[in-house]
This record gives sequence, C-alpha cells and structure tokens, in this order.
Amino acid sequence: MKFGTSGLRGLATDLLGPQTSAYARAFARRLFETGAAQPGDQLFIGRDLRESSPAISAICADVLSATGLTIVDCGELPTPALAGFAWSNKAAALMVTGSHIPADRNGIKFFLPGAEIDKSDEAAMTAIVQAAEPDKQPSVTPVSVVRREIEALAWYRDRGRAMAAEGALSGMNIGVYQHSSVARDFLTELLTSIGAETVPLERTSHFVAVDTEAVPPETIDTFAAWTQEHRLDAIVSTDGDGDRPLIADETGAQLRGDMIGLVTARMVGADIVVTPVTSNSGIKADLGFEVLRTKVGSPFVIEAMQRVGEQTAAGNGKTVVGFEANGGFLLGSSFDHAGMRGTALPTRDALLPILAVLQSARREKIALSALTERWALPISASDRLENFPVERSQALMAHLAAKNDSLKQFLSPLGDAVSVDRTDGLRATFSSGEIVHLRPSGNAPEMRCYTEAATFARANALITEALGLVRSFRG
Repeated sequence: MKFGTSGLRGLATDLLGPQTSAYARAFARRLFETGAAQPGDQLFIGRDLRESSPAISAICADVLSATGLTIVDCGELPTPALAGFAWSNKAAALMVTGSHIPADRNGIKFFLPGAEIDKSDEAAMTAIVQAAEPDKQPSVTPVSVVRREIEALAWYRDRGRAMAAEGALSGMNIGVYQHSSVARDFLTELLTSIGAETVPLERTSHFVAVDTEAVPPETIDTFAAWTQEHRLDAIVSTDGDGDRPLIADETGAQLRGDMIGLVTARMVGADIVVTPVTSNSGIKADLGFEVLRTKVGSPFVIEAMQRVGEQTAAGNGKTVVGFEANGGFLLGSSFDHAGMRGTALPTRDALLPILAVLQSARREKIALSALTERWALPISASDRLENFPVERSQALMAHLAAKNDSLKQFLSPLGDAVSVDRTDGLRATFSSGEIVHLRPSGNAPEMRCYTEAATFARANALITEALGLVRSFRG
C-alpha cells in the first residue's frame, strides 16, 4: 500500500488487513495534531461499489470511532458528493475507492475539513505508520455511527441542479453507460430531472474498471453501436467513484478529458486554468485564460489553484479552475456565468463537466462532435501498458534520464527528439512537432503514454510504437 497521484492504493487483500487500520489511525492522529479535528468531531465516510469496499469501510469506521471521532456513514456515493457534503458540514472525510484501477485493488482517499490532504499530509501519515508508534490520543468507547446517505446525495443533487437551468437538456437523448459506477443511478436521475431522455446502458453486478484515459477500442465500438441503435445525442458515464467523466459524442467517439475540461472552463467563465503537463499542449493563453501547468495528480493541481488564488484571485473576483487529462474538473472558486452557478469544490468532479458539455452543445444547437472543432488543437491520444512492474518503470526512467542523449536514442525509431520536458515523466517533442510522453503510473504497475500528432491515426500509432519500445526494454 502506498500513496499515488490521488489517495492510498494497494491490493484489496492488503487493504482488508492491518495496514488499513494503521493508516486510519494515522489519519486521525494527523487531524488531531494539526488541529483540523478533535475527539467528538464528525468524520464522514463513503465508498464505491467494489466488492471489498464495505469491509474496508467498516474497518476504517471502527478504528476512527475508537479515536473519539463521530462517524457519519454516507454509504455508496460519488467521491465529490462525499467531500462536498462533508465540507459543507466543516468536517473531514474518508472515501473507500480504487477509482479506475482493477477490481482486485482498492484504495482510500482522505479529506481534511475543506480540502484534500496534500503531499505533506501523506508524508506525515506514512511516517506515523512506518514508525509504528502507539496512538497518543486517549482510548475512548466507540461512538455510534450516524447514517446520512440520503442527505449527502440530496446535497449533490441540489448542487447539480444549480448548474443547469430548468429543462436545459430538453430534446436531448442521452445514453448513460452505468456499468458499476457509484454515480450510475444519481446521474441517470439528474439528467432526466433537467429535461433529457435517458437510456440506461449495460448495468453490471460486478465491478468494471473504467479508466477514462485508456478506454478499450471494443468499448468505443460498443458506444458507436449504441448511438445508432438508440439514436443518442451523447453517451455519458464516470469512473468507479464518480470523479472522472466519460463522454462520447453522437457517433460514439470519446471526447478527451482535456477537451472536456476546456469546454467546461469556458462555460464557467474561467480566468485562470491549472492543468497537468499531460493535457493538450494547445491549451494556452490565447484561448482566453491564463494557463498554469503542473505535475500529474489532483494534489498538485489543487496546490497550484490555492497558490494563484491567494496571489491573484482573492481580491479581484477571478475564477480559478483546474482540470486533468482524465476529465476530472476542480473548482478553486465559486462561479456564476452563462446561467450556471456553483460554489468552490476543490476536488475532482465528473458532474460539472458532464453538465457543461451537454449544455454547451444544446445551447449552441450543435452536435457534440462539433464542440471542439473551433480550436485548431493538436490531436492527442493516451493509453497504458498494464502489468508493467514498478521496478522496470523506475529502471527505464533512470536509464532515459541518465544522459542527455539516452531518451533521444531510445525514441529514435519514432523521430528526432529536439526537446524534453521533465515536469512529470519524460515528454519529448520531435522535430515534426509530434509529442510522446512516457510516465509511470503513480498508483498501479502501469506505464502510461500520451501522444500528440496531426491525426488520430498517427497519435495512436505513436502510442503503439512507443509502448512497444517500453515493452522491449530490458535495462
């Protein structure tokens, strides 16, 4: 078990063991030591639909209750719903979810009152666990668990309705790819309530790992068949815990997460956009807002949003937002623009970008496929090499970073690399203007690859070739 780009991750079998108890105690101790909470305060807990999540949630509830915290069980709900509802109650929260990673794995996301934990919190909690020091808080009798699942979902529903005018999606026929997303019922009901005709699609009883940055070709083929069969204007979905959107247009083609973020940023009237280096390189200041680039992971995006908010936005009403290549959208400040309004929610959210994209297409009376055609941006693609051991990833990155010409030689079958961005992983720009970005996953044994080119075919071909080089690396 270790912290990745967002939360603690590991095999489900490990999370069902004593390590989860250790990290839960470390979280409580961190809350108490920093003054973020004290015994008697509420702590909100939620979970996704993975088979292991209820048991892991119960372990956390028992341990945290024993530290004196009052546990509020919010049941099965999207991560942004849990975080936002907890913050509206000025409380900390804990979400049991593995997000998009395979079903045999799981994880925990930790939230302070009003914010996600940051890298310093992760380091402090890890140090507490590794030191195996006894909990310094007094032992108390566990308190009873309070259930507020209905209230939490109502809070999130009210928030969603505020971001859409009545009947905003009237006339649209939208497929909801439900699979095992914890947001599946909520999303279907909300879209229906604001005027859409909805078609529930492929609900599963087993957990399906949906990675919005690596949707399998066969799934896209299924989307295309569904759009024709049901005459759909769009297909929408989320990853397992409902914080990353998946949107396909009227042909079944997926809208990339950074393009979803761009549309959403414009819909909320963003002045400053914070986004990782993996987002499309064409997203820059000439699109109407300041752009700041970060390392990959919501903690880095949030830290940058907070920094620029303190420096430039607090006194002049600027709207600060963040989004990632996976589509997750973060609100660093409240907004009221183009008939949509929402309060700050500095954690990944899938609902706002879904509503923004659908409403944008509806208002402009265009198909989703035409939404991003107004911007002459490079064509980008992404995929991953699964089951690629962390040790091999580390060895490859060390090899490529060892000498200035190592990466150039490694990628020479793809072209002439003329510059390298080392913000997060290795992002090479070729003399042709094409880009190949290699980055080990922060929470799974995977190597991720992002590319940019003039056509989809070329961008995908670059991925295939680059991952082929990675696969053949022997160190």
